[in-house]
Parts: sequence; structure tokens; C-alpha cells
Amino acid sequence: MGIGTYEQFVERLANMKPNVYMYGKKHDRTGDYMRGGLYCMQQTFDCAHDPKYEDVCTATSHLTGEKINRFTHIHHSVDDLLKKQLMTKLLSHRVGGCIQRCMGTDAMNAISVVAYDCDQANGTSYYPRFEKLLRYWQDLDIVGCCAQTDVKGIRGVRPIDQPDPDQYLRIVDVQPDGIIVRGAKVCNSAAPYTDEIVALPTRFMGPKEAAYAVAFSLPSDWDGIKLMALPGLRHKRKHLQSPDACVGDVESLTIFDDVFVPNERVFMNGLEHPDVVQYAGYLALMFAHFHRHSYCGCKTAVSEVIASQAALVADVNGITKYPHVQEKISHIIGTAELVFAAGQMSAYRATEFPNGSFVPDEILTNAGRRIAGNEIYHEYEVLADLTGGICASLPTEESFYDPETADLMAKYITRNPKYTAEEAHRVFRMMENKLCDPFSGAQMVAGVHGGGSPVMETITMMARYDLEPLKGIARYLAGIDPEMPRYERPNATPRAMLDKFKKTVAEGDKKVCN
Repeated sequence: MGIGTYEQFVERLANMKPNVYMYGKKHDRTGDYMRGGLYCMQQTFDCAHDPKYEDVCTATSHLTGEKINRFTHIHHSVDDLLKKQLMTKLLSHRVGGCIQRCMGTDAMNAISVVAYDCDQANGTSYYPRFEKLLRYWQDLDIVGCCAQTDVKGIRGVRPIDQPDPDQYLRIVDVQPDGIIVRGAKVCNSAAPYTDEIVALPTRFMGPKEAAYAVAFSLPSDWDGIKLMALPGLRHKRKHLQSPDACVGDVESLTIFDDVFVPNERVFMNGLEHPDVVQYAGYLALMFAHFHRHSYCGCKTAVSEVIASQAALVADVNGITKYPHVQEKISHIIGTAELVFAAGQMSAYRATEFPNGSFVPDEILTNAGRRIAGNEIYHEYEVLADLTGGICASLPTEESFYDPETADLMAKYITRNPKYTAEEAHRVFRMMENKLCDPFSGAQMVAGVHGGGSPVMETITMMARYDLEPLKGIARYLAGIDPEMPRYERPNATPRAMLDKFKKTVAEGDKKVCN
């Protein structure tokens, strides 16, 4: 098939076993609670068939040579990375925020790199398993999500030292045909309306933590998987229908309650081979890296959406000409441009890996994501400032259509006469959604923490950025060294951290060996 349809996707969901838990009951995947998330997913199918978007939303499979949805593609060139980022931005514009399908794509791209490297170094057979699953994903246009963040128990305590060993997902039994896993993953966005859940490690594991070095993919209704869900929805509109009012999502705390994983769906098993344990953190970082590159597209879109809304509401309020308004909007635009440029440049500086994948530059992806995370609350602050308090006190929609009050509401909602009363109402209703409803509150937090909080980007950048050559510039300028060094930062990839971790383990560092 290659490029599926939204209707086929919805039919697959309808045929899944009910394992979504909300409000004390178990639900299937046909309820109204999923309408917002499904609206977002629909764009990823429809736009792949749309001539206006197919240049970025489709790709050519390196396995079959057939046309496929780019969300099931493995990046094999700089152009692939550039188009993935542009696709993410354009689709995020359509839903006003997160397009929600990048996690599965980024997880599969990470496994593609790490499984191949692991096989070459350790004689394992994960990559052929991965390629078989990838063909299945591409044939049916599978929607996947990534379950990476463990619930973690006591922060600051390693997995092996937790009072409850299940606070990190782990292997509890190895059988001839597969493994049994137990644990939970949190912040698992969109899990209730995806075909597959890809589980990955969340950190580097020490030699005694072999059971925690595990990665696999399973259908989201697999026996033993329990999706403890939190739906996020806009209020239903009765009169003013709009794309902005359609979006939403469902978050999941995903429990793996002694789940059997067949061998053909296991892509890392630390109990299978001792050296595989070292690849847990490598895989965790590789996913985070690809996902932060995606964020350089989606967070650009979020900033551009906010800038668009800020410009429109300022015009409705008749304040566009004022310098302080232009300064505020220009700051948001500048953030968007810098984040997108970081993602683009990281693609141009990509490294080709042995499996044929192109991996973007790690410093630049983390720099872009860090800027976006640090700026997001300020962008919402600007939007609230330019909107005014009416976003939090707008009368109910029905008041604008009640014969007794409709004319009065139209009279007093009007600002700039170039906008009709209905247009002004639509803009302020959009601002109510953007700034005041629970779904938008969650999206603000996601803007900071999704894909890794800014502190994680800082940690990654400083772990990868060698300051000693950089200091050579200052040493020359201070007169300490007689020669001016030619400084050019080399490309950075997560593999550097794997090599560093292997060296640490070999030297017996107690922080990771105990």
C-alpha cells in the first residue's frame, strides 16, 4: 500500500481490544475522547495525498523503492532530514501545534542506527528484525509512538538501586521465544490512538542493570498493556466551527504488566549479551537527538502560530502600529527563525552512519530545542498581553446568538472596524482556547519539557562540546599562546557518548558499575 488513508487507520483502531483506562472504566478506541487527537493524525494521512503537501509528506522507501508516507521513512540523505523538518512545520501549522506522529518516526530512525551498530559490534541480530518490522510499517502506513520516559521512582537513584525495581521498565523473564517485561512509561503522548508503541531505554545502564537494557515494539492493544489515559480536548463549539477548535490529544501512563514480547519484536535485550547493555544509553540519546531535530520543525511552527495569532489579535485590537507591539512580535518571529535555522543547519552537517542513515549534528539540534523551550512561556505571555483580559472573561458562545443579546454582543465585541463582529468574536474565542483552556495549559508545559527539558539540552551540549580547543582562541588573544588556532567545531553525534561510556565502564567508574 505505502500511503494509507485516514479511514483505514480509524478502522484498525476500531478493531483493537479495549485497554484504555479513564474515569474508572476501560474504553475502546471509538469514543469521543479521541476526536482531537484523531483530527491531528488525519492531517498526516490526508496531506500525503494532497498535491500541495506530497513533496514533503511522501518519500521513496530505501527497502522497496515504493512511494511511502514520510512518517514511516528512514532518513538516508540530507534532503530527507530537511524535508522531515519542513513537513513537521507545515503540518503543525495546520493543527496549531504538535502533529503528534513524530515520536514513532524518530524512534524507528534511532533503532535503525543503533540496532545496526550493535549487530556489527556484538554479533546480535536486531537489525534484520527491525527491517522486517519497518516493511510492515511502510506497507500499512503504521502510526507509532515512543514510550521512553520511565516513571523513575526516587530521582537520583539508579534503576538497580530503586526500592521498587519496576520503577524502570525491565526484563523479568527470558523465554526461548521472547521476553517478559514489567514497568511503566509516562508522558506517552498519543498512545491510545496509535497502531504501535515503541519502548526504548531512557538512560545509560551500568553492567549490573542488564535487565533494564531493553527495546521493542508492540501493537498498542497487546495483552498486558494498560493505557492509563488523560484526554485533552477543546470545548465543543455550537456555532463557530474552526480548525483551532478541533485539536486535542490523549496522554498515557503506559503500564507493561508482565507483557510477553516475541523475539522478532525485540531490538535490545541486555540479558542476551553483556555488551549490549552499553547500547541502552546510546539508543536513548539517539531517539532524543532525532526527536529534538523534529522539534526544530514543530517548535518553529508553534512560535509561528503564536506570532500569527499575536499579529492578528493586535490588529483586531487596533494596536499593530505601536513600536512595543512590533518589538514583541518580532521577538517571537526571531525565535522561530533561529530554531528552524538550527534544525536546517544540523541537517546540512549530518553524518552518514554505517547503516546508511543520516544523523543530524547534535550540538545544533540541542541548541535549537533549548532556545524553543526557554522562550515558550514568554511567547504565551506576549500573546496574553496583546489579547487583553477578555480571553479569560469572554461570555459564552450562546450569548452571541441569543436573539435577546446578539446585537448587543456584536456591538461590544467589535474593535477595529475592518473586522466584522463575528471575525472579532472568532479571534477572541481562539485566544480563549489558546490561553485559558486545560489543553492549552498542557501544551505550554509540553513546550518546555517535550523532547527533553532545556536543562537536558544544556547537559547534552556541554557533554559533546569540547571546550579545550575553543579556549585556544582566548589563550591566543590573551597572549598565552603565540599562534592563533584555526578553530572549527567538528560534527557531533550520540556515538561520542557511547564511546565515552564504554571507556568509563572499562575503567571501572563506580558511578556506573555499581
